Amino acid sequence: MNSKIEKRGTFASGKWLCLEKIEYVDAFGKRHTWESVMRIKGTGAVAVIATMRQSDRIILIRQFRPPANGYVIEFPAGLIDEGETFEECAVRELREETGYHCSVVKVLPPMFSSPGLSCETIAFVLADVDEDNPKNHTLITDFDESEDIETFTVKVEELSNFINERESAGDLLDSKVVSYVLGISSSLGG
Repeated sequence: MNSKIEKRGTFASGKWLCLEKIEYVDAFGKRHTWESVMRIKGTGAVAVIATMRQSDRIILIRQFRPPANGYVIEFPAGLIDEGETFEECAVRELREETGYHCSVVKVLPPMFSSPGLSCETIAFVLADVDEDNPKNHTLITDFDESEDIETFTVKVEELSNFINERESAGDLLDSKVVSYVLGISSSLGG
């Protein structure tokens, strides 16, 4: 027997999120209750791993995140608007948050970032930024009203030192960035 959801329902709701109660039967036939968070108007999210090819730099952002009560080092990211593709969302979010224009190289399949908390998925979008493109010489951002974002461009081989420095300075770290840095460090033999 496999675990199976029998009932789910909303028990609290706000402007952006709702709390959901899930009742399910586990693989041994035992009944359980789980609480989960859902986005009200969500079709998922993207995280943009944007590489500046000429200088071999990765674009990261530092953004205040109220739930974390601090500034978090992250990849540029955002929610997918209804009717928008992963690619369109990635191009839009990178431009809005950093001012950079990019071309999409690859979209990885959507995956869960916190499946014990939420059903939200995030797709990593690999993108190239052409530093010779005149649009990338004058960076114009378009932050949402609540966004407080600073952009960093970091050489790939300096990413590990960068996140250590930012953490020492009091910034918090997004697990996706740390996972990426660990993967890069392994491939560089470090």
